[in-house]
Amino acid sequence: MKTKFIFITGGVVSSIGKGLAAASLGALLEARGLRVTLQKLDPYINVDPGTMSPFQHGEVFVTDDGAETDLDLGHYERYTTARLSKKSNFTTGQVYFSVIEKERRGDYLGGTVQVIPHITDEIKTKILDNAKGADVAIVEVGGTVGDIESLPFLEAIRQFKADRGVGNVLYLHVTLVPYIRTAGEMKTKPTQHSVKELREIGIQPDILICRCERELPHDMKAKIALFCNVEEKAVITSADAEHIYAVPLALNREGLDDQVVEKLNIWTKAPDLTPWQAVVEKLTNPGKGEVRIAIVGKYVNLTESYKSLAEALTHGGIGNNCRVVLSYLDSERIEKEGVDGLLDDADGILVPGGFGERGTEGKIKAIEFARTRKIPFFGICLGMQMAVVEYARNVCKLDDAFSSEFKHDCAHPVIHLMEEQKGVSRKGGTMRLGAYPCTLTKGTFAQKAYGATEISERHRHRYEFNNAYRERLVACGLVLSGIYKDGDLVEIVEIPDHPWFLGCQFHPEFKSRPLNPHPLFRDFIGAALANSKK
Repeated sequence: MKTKFIFITGGVVSSIGKGLAAASLGALLEARGLRVTLQKLDPYINVDPGTMSPFQHGEVFVTDDGAETDLDLGHYERYTTARLSKKSNFTTGQVYFSVIEKERRGDYLGGTVQVIPHITDEIKTKILDNAKGADVAIVEVGGTVGDIESLPFLEAIRQFKADRGVGNVLYLHVTLVPYIRTAGEMKTKPTQHSVKELREIGIQPDILICRCERELPHDMKAKIALFCNVEEKAVITSADAEHIYAVPLALNREGLDDQVVEKLNIWTKAPDLTPWQAVVEKLTNPGKGEVRIAIVGKYVNLTESYKSLAEALTHGGIGNNCRVVLSYLDSERIEKEGVDGLLDDADGILVPGGFGERGTEGKIKAIEFARTRKIPFFGICLGMQMAVVEYARNVCKLDDAFSSEFKHDCAHPVIHLMEEQKGVSRKGGTMRLGAYPCTLTKGTFAQKAYGATEISERHRHRYEFNNAYRERLVACGLVLSGIYKDGDLVEIVEIPDHPWFLGCQFHPEFKSRPLNPHPLFRDFIGAALANSKK
């Protein structure tokens, strides 16, 4: 089948839910037996989000091939079986960088390089390159219609229908229908203006997904359809859902996937949504109670910074048929107030990744609390490194143990800069990124969780366990349960005489799915659940 293209745009406000809409549509089309790929186009000039602050951009999602990408790719991978790559996310910065390189190389000799056709052609080429082998390519355009940064992307997708032919391209617009509480009314005017803006640049949406607090009444759907020049059945309600994994089911009830396959002239089987129904049932009616997980980090005021992490913990709850209640605790608060009273009600403690020294001593205190009180503990990336520091200080009695990232002249740099990073000066895309293999020791927490001795996980770091301290730490009881053999790098550490204590250098949250919870998160939540029953 010739690849069909679905372009998703957003209007009125940002963070309206285009990424979840794209991911949910991907899940519905896969449930019909179609091969789906997804892509995010970001209008900002940064080459990628790797150097952007979590406070501005949220989480950086890492692919197997080492791309630092937008967090929406995390939604795409969680909702579908697609395994995305560097081709799955590109920015204005990447597009202009590529075009300028071609101009310097002489590819456009004699011609004036312009937004149309050179920039738009580059955008279309990148879209087509990512779509190879898929039945349907879902492409989300970041930002909001009306932004000056988005115009080249919108012009490129406008041209797609002429290039590919009617019946092969569909435009889906996600917009806001706000509820004005003082008036007690829902208002369609923002949607009308958003669609008007889109039509002015030559794109007539085929389907509207209307984000709202409550269901759209029939007369309001009819009004939107009339003023936005779409069929009434193509006005889809997307009301606030209790769980984000209920969104595919809600959109299916509204007939979204029926509309898509009809308008794109695709013959498919009826969707099998049984797995998604099972997920929602476990989230809504967990059979084994709830567990309380404390996330001790430095970006706790912005949960978007830990998006994949929070979802992976929820998946761990699905895998144990229990509800996971998350509490975010600023590690700087522990530094000021001490740990007493702040973690007493936690069934499990997780210390996530991060950059910079701020809050590290608070994380170390939280880890000591988990170790000595026998509370299930999970450390990820920096969390694993601080677990090594805590163990070195308090068990091995290496009083000045620390990471050389934060204290260059510490007496015992149990965490140090990787050898391959020592000559690196550029910041963008230069960390140890992407998937690397890891060999597990039999009988350890990690090996029991995976049920295998060879695994592959995604990384994003510059600092690593210092092998000069391996013998001393092992002699004190620390188990090095996962090793990257080619580089002789320690990937996982554990404490065996503990209910569940594990730190990993990689980011397992990037590979967790609601339909297939990551084994480490599943077992961590299982241990926390057992702890809650004591």
